[in-house]
Amino acid sequence: MKVKAQARFIRESPSKVRRVLDLVRGRPVTEAQAILGLTPRGAAQPVSKTLNSAIANAEHNHALDADELYVSEAFADEGPTLRRFRPRARGRATRINKRTSHITVVVSEQERNN
Repeated sequence: MKVKAQARFIRESPSKVRRVLDLVRGRPVTEAQAILGLTPRGAAQPVSKTLNSAIANAEHNHALDADELYVSEAFADEGPTLRRFRPRARGRATRINKRTSHITVVVSEQERNN
């Protein structure tokens, strides 16, 4: 069974979030939480909160055991871009793009070998 959680409109560039998601994809959730706790990137906190939400969804909504879960999918899509302007020389202006992300984390039960 797959259980997912989403965090939308996170004020972090999707490319920066994807670098953090690559660290935890395919790992057991306890190991993923430990990695995110020690990752010094800004995107680690929203990814960690999304992972914890997915684990809570699996436990409370589907009665799955948290020790048997792993991160089966993790991806970041681009959200709306906030456009700001910075004054430049000779009365001109340049655009600054403040990008946002939609983070999705999917956890699944590990297959049992009988």
